[in-house]
Amino acid sequence: MTKGTAMTPDRWQTLMLGLGWPQNEATFAALSDAYRQSHRHYHTQQHIADCLTRFDSLRHEAEQPHAIELALWFHDAVYDPYRSDNEQASADWAMRFLHENSAPVSLRDRVHGLIVATLHDAVATDHDTAIMIDIDLSILGATPDAYDAYRHAIRREYRWVPGLLFRRNRRAVLESFLRRKRIFQTDHFHSSLEDQARRNINAELEGLR
Repeated sequence: MTKGTAMTPDRWQTLMLGLGWPQNEATFAALSDAYRQSHRHYHTQQHIADCLTRFDSLRHEAEQPHAIELALWFHDAVYDPYRSDNEQASADWAMRFLHENSAPVSLRDRVHGLIVATLHDAVATDHDTAIMIDIDLSILGATPDAYDAYRHAIRREYRWVPGLLFRRNRRAVLESFLRRKRIFQTDHFHSSLEDQARRNINAELEGLR
């Protein structure tokens, strides 16, 4: 994607206003700092900005747009390549924030479920979850140059993993996407990104052999 500018204080304040909450400037600052951590090369502010920009194209289809947008802001808030519970830890941070703002239990549960869905280990059972998953995976259908930058950024995040092990694990992940009948579950992303995603993944797999 082109460089986005969606992760801004104005965007955050608009979301807070829509929820009827205070501006929560400290949380915005904490999220901004988290996404600027030096060990991140793909899971950065730019990733969140791109996700939010993607969401804008599907906001009109969402049943609970505020829940999806909150989940997008928080879904990679905790990211440590050495741990396997980043999604759960990110969801826990979101839950603390929602509790502090006296969010209803239904919203807390929804945001938690959307964040955990970015584990990408299950098919979505509702349209909002499908939107969330597809947005997070949209990089797979990027232009070849953007996809190439993405795969290099992922390797940098996992540079501590020996090459043979990294290639084996990466192949397993990519092949799991190719085995799916549809990589993208929403019609919007399936029609616009599916074919390119399969080309990108196959090209990367060739390079991993």
